[in-house]
Formats: sequence, structure tokens, C-alpha cells
Amino acid sequence: MANVQKQFEEFDGKIRLGRFDENATLREKRDIIRRKLDRKLPDVFKDHGEECPEYFYRDQGSYDVGTGVKPLDSDYDIDQGLYFEVSTGEWDPVILKKRVWKALDGHTDEVRIRRPCVTVQYHEAGEPVYHVDIAVYANANGDGKARLAVGRESTPTEKRKWELSHPKALKEKIRERFPDADDRKQFRRAVRALKRWKDKKFSSDGNAAPLGIGLTVLVYDDLQATYSDIFARTPDDLQTLRKLVEAVLGRFKPVWDAEEEKLMRRLTATLPVEPFNDVFEQMSNKQMETFEDKLKRLKEALDFASDAVDPHDACKELRKQFGDDFPVPEKQETARYHAPAIATSASSA
Repeated sequence: MANVQKQFEEFDGKIRLGRFDENATLREKRDIIRRKLDRKLPDVFKDHGEECPEYFYRDQGSYDVGTGVKPLDSDYDIDQGLYFEVSTGEWDPVILKKRVWKALDGHTDEVRIRRPCVTVQYHEAGEPVYHVDIAVYANANGDGKARLAVGRESTPTEKRKWELSHPKALKEKIRERFPDADDRKQFRRAVRALKRWKDKKFSSDGNAAPLGIGLTVLVYDDLQATYSDIFARTPDDLQTLRKLVEAVLGRFKPVWDAEEEKLMRRLTATLPVEPFNDVFEQMSNKQMETFEDKLKRLKEALDFASDAVDPHDACKELRKQFGDDFPVPEKQETARYHAPAIATSASSA
């Protein structure tokens, strides 16, 4: 078996997008939006004869948990939580989002209210370069739980809603699930690898890709951290991903599709924090079929790499799945690149 851990770690270093405190560019873009809101929000509320509620910001999404990857299309996604100290009974969720939209309107050519957030899109030479998603919350509720404003301007009043949401809790859950620091590093590398795989394999064929949060929950549920030397804590990302993808494929179960009039296969994965929804519920059965097929191809590539003797051959196959950022070493003498044997308590006694 070829030892390709070095290549996996080089790959991760190329695709990894650091947290805000590690990335000055992202931090600058985030802070521009915050300053704009701080300047404009009081006047927007005043124009409607309202007092601007107290509010605060939170970094959210993959940057907060350390699982962000550099996008292939250069359209960086920055997630921000805007928490107003109001209760859900005081505000219609879309009206509050409209106040945020108005404060940002004209900041770029494209500011729009989407179902879960307000999005500010930035362009350069006509091409999208990054966007900021601002999730709006009512934070002063009787039960102490924040709720997300859900709905567009066109959403009928009766379908607008305040949805339970606790994004910070996911970070806490991950730490509980993987209390060991090395295991958490494997968790983050596995999520980043699958996100880049998703961007590579779903980018041009028109099929809806699984959401990043969906892949994160699958890794949260099914990852078994693996080490080629458990005592030296030498990670084995190849075997970790092999076992992970095998476990995910085992989740697919047949369900009846009334439209297609046949059994089709789906997987479900429950968000481990409120609102405890199935993170794949928006994917159609046809999209699920494509997802499973691509996972099977990924599993075949991981199996091939695991069986290969030469790291060159293993990495060449892995590059087909993960893209050009996955390094392929030159061919070497076979005797020099065997993977180390896994240490056991018996062999080390």
C-alpha cells in the first residue's frame, strides 16, 4: 500500500481557507459590511419611525468551524449572523430583513433578499468574486433561543417564519463528538476534501450538488479517525476517507418515487442541533441518484489508491476525483515508498 499522507496534507494546505482571524482579506470584506450596517441601520429604522434595536454580529458557517475551502470559481462565501435584540412577536421576519437590505442597498450592484439571508454580491470585471450572506435573527425570545428570519419579499405573510437556529451549537457539538485534537483535525480535513470533491464533480454537469452543511453532517456522523501509527498519532487520511465514504454509501435506502413510479435511493442526515432537520431534504430523488453514483466513483478511486504500490499511481487516480490541487509525485523506486505498518499494542510490547 502506497503512503500518500504527505500528498493529502499538501492538498489540504492548497484548498484550505482559514478562519477570519487567519485571513486578512476575508476579515476586511466582513468588516466593510459591518461598518456599512453600523452607519446606515439607525437611519433606516428612523425613516420608518422606528427605533433601531440593539444588535451584534457573529461569524458563522464554515469559516467559524474551520472547514472552508477555496472556491474553484473564486466566488467566496462569507457568512455573518446579525442578531437583533427583539422577539419574534415584535417583527415580521421579512420586514426586518428589508431593513437590513435597505441599509446595504447600493453598496454593490446586487443586494437581494433570499429565503435564509440577505446577500451582498461583489463583482470584478463582471465576474462574481465573493458574496456576503447575512442571516438575520431575533435574539430576545422568552425561551432564550435565537430564531432565523426566513422568507423572501414575495413570500406570503402566512409562510414567512422565524425558524429555530443555533449555528454556534454545531461547533460545540463537533468538539464533543471529537474531543481529541488530532481527531478534530482529521474531521476538518475530511470535510474540506469532500467539499473540494463536490466542487470538482458537480461543477459543470448541471446536477444540484449536496450542500456543504450536508457533507459536514455526514462526516460528523460517520468519520472514524484512522492512524497509520496510533502511538505516534500519524494520521491516515486515505483510510479515513475510504471508511467514511463506505459508511455514507451504506446510508442509501430505497424509497418510492410517485412521479417516476419506481423505487429510488435516498440518504438522510439529521442536523445534530436545532432545528434537527434532514440536511438533504431539498435534494430530489434524481439528484440523490447522481450523488450516490458519484460517491461510488469516489469509493472506487479510494480503493484503487489504497491497493496501489506506487504513490504516483495512487495520487494520479485521486487527482481525477479531487482536482488539480491534489499533488502527484514522480515515480520512485518501489522499495522507498511503502506505507508504514500500523502499530499495534502487541507489536510494540
